[in-house]
Amino acid sequence: MTPYYLFYLLIAIIVIVFLIDSLLDILNARHYNNEIPKELLDVYPEEEYEKSIAYKKANYKFKLVSSTVSLIIMLLFFFLDGFAWVDTISRSISNNSIIIGLLFFGIIMIGSDILSTPAVYYKIFVIEEKFGFNKTTIKTFFIDKIKSMIMMIVVGGGLLALIIWFYELTGRSFWIYAWTLVSIFTLAMNMFYAKLIVPIFNKQTPLEPGELRDTIEAYSKKVGFQLKDIFVIDGSKRSTKANAYFSGFGSEKRITLYDTLIKDLNNEEIVAVLAHEVGHYKKRHVIVNLLLSIALTGLTLWFLSLFIANPLLSEALGVATPSFHIGLIAFGILYSPISEITGLIMNVVSRAFEYQADDYAKNTYNNEALISSLKKLSKNNLSNLTPHPAMVFIHYSHPTLSQRIKNLRK
Repeated sequence: MTPYYLFYLLIAIIVIVFLIDSLLDILNARHYNNEIPKELLDVYPEEEYEKSIAYKKANYKFKLVSSTVSLIIMLLFFFLDGFAWVDTISRSISNNSIIIGLLFFGIIMIGSDILSTPAVYYKIFVIEEKFGFNKTTIKTFFIDKIKSMIMMIVVGGGLLALIIWFYELTGRSFWIYAWTLVSIFTLAMNMFYAKLIVPIFNKQTPLEPGELRDTIEAYSKKVGFQLKDIFVIDGSKRSTKANAYFSGFGSEKRITLYDTLIKDLNNEEIVAVLAHEVGHYKKRHVIVNLLLSIALTGLTLWFLSLFIANPLLSEALGVATPSFHIGLIAFGILYSPISEITGLIMNVVSRAFEYQADDYAKNTYNNEALISSLKKLSKNNLSNLTPHPAMVFIHYSHPTLSQRIKNLRK
């Protein structure tokens, strides 16, 4: 294959992925006004349901426009030799391959962030604001962006520098060392994310003594779940949407409740949600997901090692000097169809795990309390009750509300 044909193969992959995603969005939008399943008739009052449809339509139109603009910008970058231009700038600053790679991705990431900021701003301060979800201030919005950028530079830059260093030292065998590094990092993030990362953006406080904590601890004792830490996070600082999650394992495991969840649900419903999260732990879903993630990372890095040294990748993007960073860009696009397939498989596994966690909550606590909590959360988040089956199959990591309720009541 010549660089010319590889270039247009990359373009074709980008466009095809865009068209498939857009087709799914269009199919999904056509289901917005479908008849509500009978088990969900009590989720929305009529006025609220109309509001949920309006919210879905607003997000659909926004995504269609923003993704089209992103595609146009990306294609222009390709056809105007943008990668070669950034590579030239990076090489004019340093001769060190690691620094060149860091500068290259730094320029692209910063440029991408600047270009995407207006769309993100509109999503939060226009759409989310209009439908009553947004609690983020403009100050918080920009502080979050600065913090995220610093983390990307420190953490992402550090990992990338080490991976390029491994490549310079070991050649195609670099993937083994990179896989080890990323696996250790992934394990550390699973263990300490709530302690190290969350506090940068949110305040976490231990759940105060009282009826809710007593009920949670009584349930944990009943099912043999050793729970040391129950935290409340100030999710209302940014949104009215509610959530709860389980993080860590071993001595570092903890349950975190959004303050909005405590506000929206009664104690029995909150414990039912936590019973679902405990189910994930008891069924070892956390460990399985971690191992699957590490395995997929290894597979991706191995594939990368087969192609990264090929100068054709750099030539296809108009760059005369082959390099790890240019090869990584081209490979990322070539690998995207495989990534879509592995993502689909992970979603199938995730949906199966959600059913198992629901079953655990049903068998150890109260299925109707979990159903009630799911309905309330769907209503408060203006969730889509009638998604297209293709959208569910390809992109949903959770079963639909209707599917979960049918499973919980069978």
